[in-house]
Amino acid sequence: MVVTDNLFGDILADLAGAVTGGIGLAASANLNPAAHRAVPFRAGPRCRVRHRRHREANPLAAIRSGAMMLEHLGEVAAAERVTKAVLELQTGMAGSSEPWSTAGVGDAVIRRL
Repeated sequence: MVVTDNLFGDILADLAGAVTGGIGLAASANLNPAAHRAVPFRAGPRCRVRHRRHREANPLAAIRSGAMMLEHLGEVAAAERVTKAVLELQTGMAGSSEPWSTAGVGDAVIRRL
């Protein structure tokens, strides 16, 4: 966890995503325990429009952000199931030369749930 303002948080999220396998794998949340308001959960801040248009964006960061939201809402068991499914898929995808579509990755996570 890193506590910073929004600008530096975005920069750090980009760097952390790049170091760990790609910005598209970085899940994030803007948490403020002192404020009782909606909390945005989202994939890393720089998911590329070019990839979305060609249906080749990796949805794992968005799915992991959903798991973070489930945990935040107290649905810990559901969050753990989603996280486990994503990690199993990431392990299987590592080193694979098979092309994955956005829908294909989403379907593969669903099968693991």
